[in-house]
Amino acid sequence: MTWFLAAAAAPGLCVSDVASAASTSRRANKGAKVPESEYTTLPNGLKYYDLKVGNGAEAVKGSRVAVHYVAKWRNITFMTSRQGLGVGGGTPYGFDVGESERGNVLKGLDVGVQGMRVGGQRLLIVPPELAYGSKGVQEIPPNATIEIDVELLSIKQSPFGTPVKIVEG
Repeated sequence: MTWFLAAAAAPGLCVSDVASAASTSRRANKGAKVPESEYTTLPNGLKYYDLKVGNGAEAVKGSRVAVHYVAKWRNITFMTSRQGLGVGGGTPYGFDVGESERGNVLKGLDVGVQGMRVGGQRLLIVPPELAYGSKGVQEIPPNATIEIDVELLSIKQSPFGTPVKIVEG
């Protein structure tokens, strides 16, 4: 198995098995639209739909995850981890689940991966409160709802007081 480092993608190192990753961008670019009525809505307003349920480890608070994502506003991709060359077509994005308060990851993505299993693919409809809020950012206007297509590639768990252990799916 080949492991690649995603150090440039996020603060804190995250390791991912890119070679086995399916392309979220290919699926996202096909434009297959899932009716919003088929999504599950969480109390915080985040909506999700599992395109594929993974069979690996589950992402929980404290997990260090590596994902591929395609973020869209009004069907226009404004951010993706799928840009670049290489076996998997881009550098995975890594972050610690439950750490969005620190500003390292969009809250909607953080909350949206919780409960996913490695190998899973999920569509998220992220309300403004869990995205860029009333300020917006660059081309994303204030109070915009965005969509994120996310694929959970790997989980690296580091329980307090123990060495880092790679958990594969």
